[in-house]
Amino acid sequence: MYNSILVPIDPAESDFANPALKMAERFATQYGAVLRLVAVISPVRGVITEMLDADFDTRIADDARKLLVEIAGSLNVPKDRVSISVRAGTVYHEVLEEAAAFNADLVIIASHGDRFSSYLLGSNAAKVVRHADCSVLVVRGGEDEDEDED
Repeated sequence: MYNSILVPIDPAESDFANPALKMAERFATQYGAVLRLVAVISPVRGVITEMLDADFDTRIADDARKLLVEIAGSLNVPKDRVSISVRAGTVYHEVLEEAAAFNADLVIIASHGDRFSSYLLGSNAAKVVRHADCSVLVVRGGEDEDEDED
């Protein structure tokens, strides 16, 4: 049913994506799908850029890439069926662009519910749901994340 699954990961709060990653593992196993983990780095703009090192954006992207490699390696999916992507720009736009470039037929997003500390907020998830050309599964996280698995 699903051949290619995209999972957005917030580098600032990567643990929050655990419920979405668990679901992606299940679907990848069940359908033999490939996974792509994507992180979106929001560019720093304005006066603050003058205070940052010239290589700040490169270091942030490298850190996100390392995090995604670590997460990809921890998944219970054959390594040749997991890839990563780091993009820069507006979260929802870049997630939609990556979904199109990857030819995703499913995007699995962790919902923040009432938490507002991350850049993958409800408004971004809602825009992905509204504008994606493929199915989108929103997975709610929470205190009960360690439910029994099948």
